[in-house]
Amino acid sequence: MQTLEIELDPGDVIYSQTASMAWMTDTVHMSTGAGGGLFDGIKRTLTGGSFFITEFSATGPKAQVAFAPRFPGSIIAYPLKPGEQLICRKETFLCAEKSVTVDIAWQRRIGAGFFGGTGFILQSVTGPGTVFLDLSGEVVNKELAPGERLLVHAGHVGVHDATITFDIEMVRGFGNILFGGEGLFLASLTGPGKVHLQSMPILNLAEEIARHLPENQRHHTDDRVIDSAVGGLISNLLSRDG
Repeated sequence: MQTLEIELDPGDVIYSQTASMAWMTDTVHMSTGAGGGLFDGIKRTLTGGSFFITEFSATGPKAQVAFAPRFPGSIIAYPLKPGEQLICRKETFLCAEKSVTVDIAWQRRIGAGFFGGTGFILQSVTGPGTVFLDLSGEVVNKELAPGERLLVHAGHVGVHDATITFDIEMVRGFGNILFGGEGLFLASLTGPGKVHLQSMPILNLAEEIARHLPENQRHHTDDRVIDSAVGGLISNLLSRDG
């Protein structure tokens, strides 16, 4: 349940996805725009971000702005060198200095795109500057030597260096596949580079909450139920107007 509070000096500018700001002092100026134009906005939406971005700058002393994630997790601050790049899961970017570039990254291996749990479209952030990333649950950091491999349930892969090779590997053993509960594939991460793992993927949390809901609420997002609810609402509105 972390929050991030940043103190801005005159001339400092940070930016975030829209709907991320939690509170700010009246000495902070907020400006929302497409952040690079139409094409950049579309790329951000493909990576799970917002079409628009919001910039925050100081207009007076003691300027502070705070950001809050949308789900329980950990916020990590990562100072990037010029040209240094991180590959992130969708919706990982929280905010950054204006010098940091957020872009789209493609999963290069077909198998990893289909079965790696992250899809073909990822986020990339490139320095220079400090970026703040939002991961689910606790964060565990691993540093892999050249050629060293780490097998991970794909949902737990949060952020990794661009030097890490991301692939998939089938779970070994017929019994493991049938009864192990880990699915058919694991993510295979090969060094060199750093990997930031997340302990509680948001999908796991959602599934666990759904498991404890009453049966009539568990399937409330079914299309037929939604259509019925919308139809009922429209019917009520029309009857009131009549």
